[in-house]
Amino acid sequence: MNKTAAVIKGDGVGPELVDAMLKVAEAAGTNVEFVPCEAGAAWWEENGGNTLIPDETWEILENSDACFKGPTTTPGGAGSPKSVAVSIRQKYNLYANVRPTKTFPNTNTPLGDVDFICVREGTEGMYIGEEVKLTDDVYIALRKITRPACRSIARYAFEEAKKRGYDTVVPIHKSNILKQTCGTFLEEVENIGKEYPDIDIWEYHIDNIAQQLIKNPQLFNKKVLLSTNLFMDVISEECSALIGSIGLIYSANIGDNYAMFEPAHGSAPKYAGEDKVNPVATILAGAWMLDYLGEKDNANAIFKATEEVISEGKYVTYDMGGSAKLSEMTDAIVSKIK
Repeated sequence: MNKTAAVIKGDGVGPELVDAMLKVAEAAGTNVEFVPCEAGAAWWEENGGNTLIPDETWEILENSDACFKGPTTTPGGAGSPKSVAVSIRQKYNLYANVRPTKTFPNTNTPLGDVDFICVREGTEGMYIGEEVKLTDDVYIALRKITRPACRSIARYAFEEAKKRGYDTVVPIHKSNILKQTCGTFLEEVENIGKEYPDIDIWEYHIDNIAQQLIKNPQLFNKKVLLSTNLFMDVISEECSALIGSIGLIYSANIGDNYAMFEPAHGSAPKYAGEDKVNPVATILAGAWMLDYLGEKDNANAIFKATEEVISEGKYVTYDMGGSAKLSEMTDAIVSKIK
């Protein structure tokens, strides 16, 4: 029986990027049934309410084997709805947000080649979005850290290291200041680490690793960088610069029974409809979803074709030093697959 994937095209450049991903997946010969659904700021601006995800989309998600989400815009300001990604992560307990960060061939790497994984707890921390107004001048944001979530993300990180043959997990924290929240996170990483005696633990304070990633990023090659929700949100963005463009960073949100795949970048509304932005992150997130749904050969074909196009350098977008359009780079990847 064919697998199904809910597909949210999103906002800004999202629709054209997701169309590119679907075109590449079809060229690879996928048997996955893609079911389109609405979510994001554009839908909300037209329909209103307290959510960016309509009931019809939740129903499609419930009946799908995975979700693909294009970039979506999250409205700002008090009282505006929670982001699409956060809502889906929390609903399905997609506790592991994972970003492979690896240099592509023939690309401009400002600080040398890197190859590591960023693993981010995806369901709690500052991203619960709970804030309290104490007075007209004083506001407090709450950071939720639980032992079960820390254990889940720690185990995922060690299993990922084991699967990839990596020798180290790098927990990133600030337990000298946040003694209970970061302290609990670090305790659980150390406890889980005892079950993996062949994998080292390198602790880093958040401020120190931000410096070390610039000073000596190769120190972390073949390692898993691990942190809580907001800390790793920031650090993984820094890491994306090490491979030259966030347009190359694909990501997954993985739980025990469901997963959502997406490019790591935002919706870039100023480029919407210009056929300009880099499709790689979206295309490779789609390939990763195919792998998750059992189509490993199709996924490998897409990864191989994409790397070949990047390596040749003839059809790459502006952020990679080229002049190709989004559609031209997509067509070049399709040609390599065929």
